[in-house]
Amino acid sequence: MRRLLFLLTFGLMGAGILISLGVWQVQRLGWKQDLLARIEAQIDAEPMAVADAVEPQFQRYAPVQVSGIFGADHIRMLASRRNTGAVYRIVRPFEAEGFGPVLIDTGWLPDGEDLISAPEQRLTIVGNLDAPNEADNFTPAPDLNQNLWFARDVPAMAETLETQPILIVLRDAPEIDLGVTPWPVDTAGIPNDHLQYAITWFSLAAIWVLMTAYFVLRTNRSPR
Repeated sequence: MRRLLFLLTFGLMGAGILISLGVWQVQRLGWKQDLLARIEAQIDAEPMAVADAVEPQFQRYAPVQVSGIFGADHIRMLASRRNTGAVYRIVRPFEAEGFGPVLIDTGWLPDGEDLISAPEQRLTIVGNLDAPNEADNFTPAPDLNQNLWFARDVPAMAETLETQPILIVLRDAPEIDLGVTPWPVDTAGIPNDHLQYAITWFSLAAIWVLMTAYFVLRTNRSPR
């Protein structure tokens, strides 16, 4: 009887812990879905002045509109796109009227294609603020001689191109050809694996219950 009671107690406790972890992941799933919906609504909202989007605090994903002129320099960042392969993200300095120089992620260029020079006329840019955190201890340092970067490190890029550490990702291509395809901000890169985690925990709970039932029945049938 003591062994049977121990098995039941141990089994119920283990199943309860696993089920509670699954329920927590379901709650996290609801939170993440709400967060993604709010981010998507913000991304597609009407653009505002960049000064309003960074003060009093930086609003990541905020849609902004700026007018000004592109600088002559640029940064190439190695990236990859599904069904395309290796590409380069092209980041350029942009002198925004009434605000100062900022970084513009203009889009991507297929590997092997030449980049055209930046237009010299005044343009109006619509995009979204972003603060990508892509660089870590394993990211290679940029090859400044080859103008080749491996992550969007906004402070370092801003220092190189002599701009403010503010990145605007182009949403729509302006009327003039920039020689790249826009790579606008979206929520595809934000992980949302909570449903898979919940299924995993609930599956483990079901297996735990079945194993507990098996051992209980085996113990109950064993000769005394």
